[in-house]
Amino acid sequence: MSVQTLAVNDLDGPGLGACKDEFTSLATPEEIINEARKGRMFVLVDDEDRENEGDLVIPAQMATPEAIKFMAKHGRGLICLALTRSRCDQLGLELMTRNNGTRHETAFTVSIEAREGVTTGISAGDRARTIAVAVDAAKTRADIVTPGHVFPLMAREGGVLVRAGHTEASVDIARLAGLNASGVICEIMNEDGSMARLPQLIPFAREHRLKIGTIRDLIAYRRRVDHLVECVSSTSFTSEHGGECRLLTYRNTIDGTDNFVLQKGVVSPGRPTLVRMHTASLLSDLLGEEGARSRAIPRAMKQIARAGHGLIVLMAPRTDAGLSLLSARPADLDLDRRTCGISAQILADLGVHDMVLLTSSDHLQPVGLDGYGLTIVRNQPFGPDEPFATAPQEMEFEGLLG
Repeated sequence: MSVQTLAVNDLDGPGLGACKDEFTSLATPEEIINEARKGRMFVLVDDEDRENEGDLVIPAQMATPEAIKFMAKHGRGLICLALTRSRCDQLGLELMTRNNGTRHETAFTVSIEAREGVTTGISAGDRARTIAVAVDAAKTRADIVTPGHVFPLMAREGGVLVRAGHTEASVDIARLAGLNASGVICEIMNEDGSMARLPQLIPFAREHRLKIGTIRDLIAYRRRVDHLVECVSSTSFTSEHGGECRLLTYRNTIDGTDNFVLQKGVVSPGRPTLVRMHTASLLSDLLGEEGARSRAIPRAMKQIARAGHGLIVLMAPRTDAGLSLLSARPADLDLDRRTCGISAQILADLGVHDMVLLTSSDHLQPVGLDGYGLTIVRNQPFGPDEPFATAPQEMEFEGLLG
């Protein structure tokens, strides 16, 4: 039996040859990778939180017409093709927009169609054909046309360790399974059109005999074998905003970008660490543009100094177009929900576990932090922008939590 035929049998239910008990709990990353290796579809969620949505996922080279039909009928969401940046470049796929303002910064490229072998382009067979052409290393940009009925997504280099998204997870899993580094994903919706959450996804997966895995567990799995940051320098200095501090430089081993950490005091496993995760902005950080992020770094340094210990992670802003201090307005550059993987690795390397997040606005819980052993105890608003007094008395940390 071919891998493709096996996948079709699994989707229809009979022929799986597995006990239903296998589909009542979350699968390990190893189990999900094995499902991918065998050409089987599976469900991916962020973590086991009840409010998380789920995607149907199958390695792109296994995306038969039957698999596409199953996604369209039972998933009901948008069927997308996750590709690496290098493959997008080979196919000449440009991003749909250079100024991505979507909530999760999902990197849609222009839509595509196979140049030959399709009719209207929208049928399950036509979309499977387009996907097969797009992931075939022997095919080039001459073999596809735009626009079309397949929606490619450009995965971030570094995968889920950089961005905790379904796009990156599907590519990572296919690669780890020894397959073409690409995946087909589709959000799962209920019959009434609402997004399916974990309480609906578990019976859905059981009915269709699909295993459920989490991006959080995939992050933890990859952390055991991959490390994308390294500390390359450390300098002590005295700041007018925070007294004695240490500046650490962490290098991103994927793209060579340097990111920085301002450290006050020591990280203690027995207490929460006050943390500011900050994406640098030329406008607000250097030119003083007014707004919620105005003087954010000095304010954070003063608040950390009053606590006696804490960290500010200064991230170089990156967009799909590259590195740019002017890539977004300051309000858009606070902690992003999915793209904080490098910051999380830095914090984990420094021994942080529980943290209080210094923030200028309310944020949703970042995705995938549990995979790094990190927990946000709570968000902490900035305190008043008062002058820093030299030789401050260390405050009890509980005072910051009140």
